[in-house]
Amino acid sequence: MTRTSRRSRAIGEGANPDRSQLAHKRKDYQASYDLVADEYVRRIFEELQHKSLDRQLLDRFAASVRDVGPACDMGCGPGHVARYLHERGVDICGVDLSPAMVERARRLTPDVEFRQGDMMTLDAPDGAWAGIAAFYSIIHIHRDDMAQGLGELRRVLRPGGVLLLAFHLGDETVHLDEWWGHTVCVDFFFFRSEEMAAALRATGFEVDDIIERDPYPEVEHQSRRAYIFARRPTAAA
Repeated sequence: MTRTSRRSRAIGEGANPDRSQLAHKRKDYQASYDLVADEYVRRIFEELQHKSLDRQLLDRFAASVRDVGPACDMGCGPGHVARYLHERGVDICGVDLSPAMVERARRLTPDVEFRQGDMMTLDAPDGAWAGIAAFYSIIHIHRDDMAQGLGELRRVLRPGGVLLLAFHLGDETVHLDEWWGHTVCVDFFFFRSEEMAAALRATGFEVDDIIERDPYPEVEHQSRRAYIFARRPTAAA
């Protein structure tokens, strides 16, 4: 069963985050992804070969960090984005909320380091990475909690570090309580490009580029997609 609701306000507008509720939701998401990990690998792991724009944008990201320093695939799932970047010479690691996803990522791409972690409270030092690719990981962050999530990404980026976000375009929230035959509890939040760009700027990022595209037929969920290149300002900025 899928329930869809419309959003009532913009990111951070009237936000009063409930930390206990956030922790509960993150546990639900972790458990949900643990349950669907094998099917997720089967359906998603090879998807980049069918997504030419995604590959182009990841190539651009790779070129910006390859000779600068280590990078992270945030919300890496089974590690297909990390593998792609590793094959292009990026010193990359992967972080995911789901231990089951991390286990499969390690098995599928043993040359890359993968570890379990929550992007809302990362176990990483300030300025750890020269770049972060976050493909569809912010889609599980409620608007009320977005400042915290983006703030963590900014904290672990070096000054001048590059952030590449990917997300679904729209206003709605899609809730799943059944996913590929498993009982789950997971929300997918859609965002408008302009509201996400505003949230990034409010968190201290500089927004370099915004790209939108239509969905690839028979490859992915049929929603429009957005990508944002942003960066943490240099110390002098």
